[in-house]
Amino acid sequence: MSFDRNIKIAPSILASDFANFGAECEAIEAQGADWVHVDVMDGHFVPAITFGPATCAAIRPHIKGVMDVHLMISPVDPYIDAFAKAGADIITAHVEAGPHIHRTLQAIRDAGAKAGVALNPATPASSVEHLLDMVDLICVMTVNPGFGGQKFIHSQIDKVKTLRAMIGDRPIHIEIDGGVDPTTAPLVANAGADVLVAGSAVFKGGSVSNPDVYGQNIRSIRDAANNG
Repeated sequence: MSFDRNIKIAPSILASDFANFGAECEAIEAQGADWVHVDVMDGHFVPAITFGPATCAAIRPHIKGVMDVHLMISPVDPYIDAFAKAGADIITAHVEAGPHIHRTLQAIRDAGAKAGVALNPATPASSVEHLLDMVDLICVMTVNPGFGGQKFIHSQIDKVKTLRAMIGDRPIHIEIDGGVDPTTAPLVANAGADVLVAGSAVFKGGSVSNPDVYGQNIRSIRDAANNG
């Protein structure tokens, strides 16, 4: 994974056809997705339950690019190795997922993956100020974690600006997760984000048998982010 700040679109397979995960991953990549975002939820840290390492291992052969695994689980440390072995390129954990986020980030890197840290809407940018040499990605939640299809929380734009200033020239991605569409994409891109996770905004109206719609949706978000 080489680092750059070009806008990357990372469709969340949480919004895809669960019976067709492999084909969905192939379809979105063929239609221009840069990363594939996998939302892992445990029914404990967040209300919903989604999938685990076995699903990641099953879809890994269908993903040519980056598999971006977002762990909304607690505790998180016991599962890091399993997700790394399943082929996660990036593993992101929440600040609140365990007692020692620094140790969690160390464990992710030791497992061979890039380390991400996620900030919930109420989690301040200052919570990662002393972790910047430990992280490859900061994920700003622009909805409350746990469900797809929620409305974008505009107060997070200032947080993105703060993080961008804090990061300076370090090779750290700022990822936005929640409510990303062609309307909100330019707001976060202008604030300094470079990775945009989008679920329903990518998958709506399309399917494995009609994947061109995915491409149109991805291009709409990318164009809005680049030109907004």
